[in-house]
Amino acid sequence: MSRYLLMLTLVFAGEIIFGLPFHTARFFRPTLLESFGFTNTQLGDVFAVYGLMAMIAYFPGGVLADRFSARLLLSLSLVATGLGGLYMATFPGTWGMALLYGYWGITTILLFWAALIRATREWGGTTSQGRAFGILEGGRGITAALFATLGVAVFAWGMPDNATLVSDAERRAAFRSVILLYSSAAFATAFLTWFLIPPAKHVGDSSRGLFHGTAIVMTRPLVWAQAAVIICAYCAYKGLDNYSLYAHQVLGMDEVEAAKLATYGAYARPIAAVFAGYVADRWGASRTLGGCFFMLIISYALLSIALPDGSGLTLIYANILVSFFAVFALRGVYFALLEENRTPPFLTGAVTGMVSFIGFTPEIFFTPITGRILDASPGVVGHQNYFLFLTGVAAIGVGVIAWLLRLQRKPAAWPQDPVTAMKSEVK
Repeated sequence: MSRYLLMLTLVFAGEIIFGLPFHTARFFRPTLLESFGFTNTQLGDVFAVYGLMAMIAYFPGGVLADRFSARLLLSLSLVATGLGGLYMATFPGTWGMALLYGYWGITTILLFWAALIRATREWGGTTSQGRAFGILEGGRGITAALFATLGVAVFAWGMPDNATLVSDAERRAAFRSVILLYSSAAFATAFLTWFLIPPAKHVGDSSRGLFHGTAIVMTRPLVWAQAAVIICAYCAYKGLDNYSLYAHQVLGMDEVEAAKLATYGAYARPIAAVFAGYVADRWGASRTLGGCFFMLIISYALLSIALPDGSGLTLIYANILVSFFAVFALRGVYFALLEENRTPPFLTGAVTGMVSFIGFTPEIFFTPITGRILDASPGVVGHQNYFLFLTGVAAIGVGVIAWLLRLQRKPAAWPQDPVTAMKSEVK
């Protein structure tokens, strides 16, 4: 099968899997809150359930990725996630949504995430890790933007001409169409993934216990440092989820216009991720990440003090664009640290499971914290406090990169691949 067709399949599957749990909340945040009758705090708690279940799934997911075919793991995950969308379309209450997001925490991570990262690393080889992960993230960005645009069109078609006069029933009907769109996309992508990804099986050392690799990587400071980088970067990414709400509550946009702003920002993702990937291959992933965090410190700090009037509005739009670019650049590079940290290929799944288990903990704590920040001071002040919180996160990110660079200058004593060693002894 064509090398680039394989990457295209990974790209498409890698974004559609997260469409239901994340796109619906990121691009349609005001509508989701209104349709389900949630506060920011309640929605944050629902996402915390997702994060908790995902956190539990990362470790075993890494083990599965080192043992089984990506085709099988990715296809099953997409089907299971799409089924959850059919339940979401019934508009369950708070407990129902919490259970659904917990279910999605398993379906999108256990069978999917580490398998996707391993397949991408193998595609990039030893010299093009930045390009591989940049293309993955950039391609996912194009997919997200296109589907979000389609989703906004479907949503707008279901809304009345004057969106400010929409009834609760009309809003729910329009949003249900968006949910079913993403469910259908998940089912269709599962079909494509099964037929376009070869049924190759990753063969690990079956004489070892399932979690032997995890025991090894837990003792490596480089792994903990990479996980800390991902924590800060993922907080910044989660920060984008409230941009449509910011546009609605602070910039005065209606629900459709707010969804469009978040969608337009998504178009920066492919440009930023691919650009950052190529820069990382030349300059180093760690230094590229450090530059992105520094950009975010400035951008968030300005958004925390800017007011939406006169020149302040121009400043807000400019820094929204800058923050979109820097966040997507971070996401395009942080898994390229696997190669830069000299991670052995046979431990790719174990390391991915470990750094993801720690690095994506913002799924548990970020939305509950920021939901309470926004609800404590509704309106402009709440959003300014929100961006001040993000400024602090970006500053921590710069410090973590400095720590990572120090660790990389020391020799890394990784164990030898037992399968390779056995082949050498036979020879």
